[in-house]
Amino acid sequence: MSSLGSSPGVGSGTVLDRIVEARRAEVAHRKKSLPETVLRIGVQKADPVRDFAGAISRPGAFNVIAELKKASPSAGLLRAEFDPASLARGYEAAGAAALSVLTEEAHFQGALAHLRDARKSVALPVLRKDFIVEPWQVWEARATNADTFLLIVAALPGETLAELLALGRELGMEPLVEVHTRQELDAALAAGAKIIGVNNRNLHTLEIDVETSHQLIEFIPDSCVAVSESGLRTPDDLKRLRDAGFDAFLIGEHFMREADPGAALGRLLAGRG
Repeated sequence: MSSLGSSPGVGSGTVLDRIVEARRAEVAHRKKSLPETVLRIGVQKADPVRDFAGAISRPGAFNVIAELKKASPSAGLLRAEFDPASLARGYEAAGAAALSVLTEEAHFQGALAHLRDARKSVALPVLRKDFIVEPWQVWEARATNADTFLLIVAALPGETLAELLALGRELGMEPLVEVHTRQELDAALAAGAKIIGVNNRNLHTLEIDVETSHQLIEFIPDSCVAVSESGLRTPDDLKRLRDAGFDAFLIGEHFMREADPGAALGRLLAGRG
């Protein structure tokens, strides 16, 4: 079992470490022009939080968190034509349970503006997908109308994970806590995570193995909402994972490569892949 004071993988010079290091530097720069006190005022004016946990835990449904992602470190540019509002509406019409929007700029060509544009176009709850490493980013997420945000156990010492979880709940947001190994899952549960995402992509090597979800689901308590992330493509993938105990499925790259991502989601939910 992982000690909460440790952070698996941090400091080993992996892809994840390089992204997190760059993110810390970017946040430090942005904080100089946008203090937390200003963000707190923005939070007071933000729209009410939408229920992410409820949306992705509908019993008997294939609850898909459909992702808006322009590029990625592993695949490069995924979509040159990128209209967040149109993509969001297409996903909602096709039956998405929630949306995930990449907001990291350097490696994913994301932006907070993408999240704002997507959320105001739909009634779905929206997850801020980013590398959140300190409280300032949580305040920024809520001030931008995000309904929840991602926490990556491999990038966070245990005390920071617990702190960010607590702040999210204070602001009405229940974070999605992402793990890839049993050690990381133990750390997430020890910190009190209620929504557990199993990333089938190893963030240190970028390799994908959907069996990661099947290996870890037995250790996720029934009281938690379980999400399988990455590498999901077919109706059979979703059925096997739902039968194994997963409540929701985060899918992005597969949809972003399609001419019409919303239609691709519709086909998947209709059992046609």
